[in-house]
Amino acid sequence: MARENSVKRRLEGGGTAVNAWSSIGSSYVAEVLAELGFDSVTVDLQHGAIDYATAFTMLQAISTTPAMPMVRVPWNDPALLMKLLDAGAHGVICPMVNSAEEARAFVGACRYPPLGYRSMGPNRAVQYAGRDYWQSADREVMLLAMIETRAGVENVDEIVRVEGLDGVYVGPGDLSLSYGAAPSMTPDNPEIVAAIAKVCASAIRHGRIPAIHTDGPETARRRFAEGYRFCTLQSDVRYIMTGAAAALAAARR
Repeated sequence: MARENSVKRRLEGGGTAVNAWSSIGSSYVAEVLAELGFDSVTVDLQHGAIDYATAFTMLQAISTTPAMPMVRVPWNDPALLMKLLDAGAHGVICPMVNSAEEARAFVGACRYPPLGYRSMGPNRAVQYAGRDYWQSADREVMLLAMIETRAGVENVDEIVRVEGLDGVYVGPGDLSLSYGAAPSMTPDNPEIVAAIAKVCASAIRHGRIPAIHTDGPETARRRFAEGYRFCTLQSDVRYIMTGAAAALAAARR
């Protein structure tokens, strides 16, 4: 029996979800994060210290919990997209999607024919999502295209209309750089603030999921209030750094 993507259902219904971010190449760290109660855990192959083989074991670890196993791929690369889906990723975030054409390439690699051109061979995915995975994958796997450049913002209305795409995911750091500002999860430049609002409004208007990266719960709550439905908190690395620095400072006092 197919595994329902409960997070995707909730988001499609207008609900919200909180996502954890795993940059450390460790199945144990991914499992600990997933056990904390996050709605999903994303394995970051773009900027994290993680390769495919390690990501495979991390997806296995996340799958022992109710959290949805997700990945951020390093690029819009069909070969790696297909392999990670076959490994059991139930959600995919693709960076630097700047046009509808690039969004269609992303969707095409992740959806089976006739919608896409994904190759049939879902090795571990059938253990995670059921023997009839090939029949349910296009419905249950969540695809989010990252909007993190000026071009992506300008083309967002065309991007969100791409068939098979579930939503868009704002990367405020790269978006800030694209507008000539210092990278920030909470930019105050009026043009960037307007861009973030535009992406959210476009996604909602076209029935897509608006998602965004944040620097913690306070920013996430603000983004939820603005209309975003899927927010990522800090990464495992950042939590280690913050917690360890605070403990060290307290001990030295």
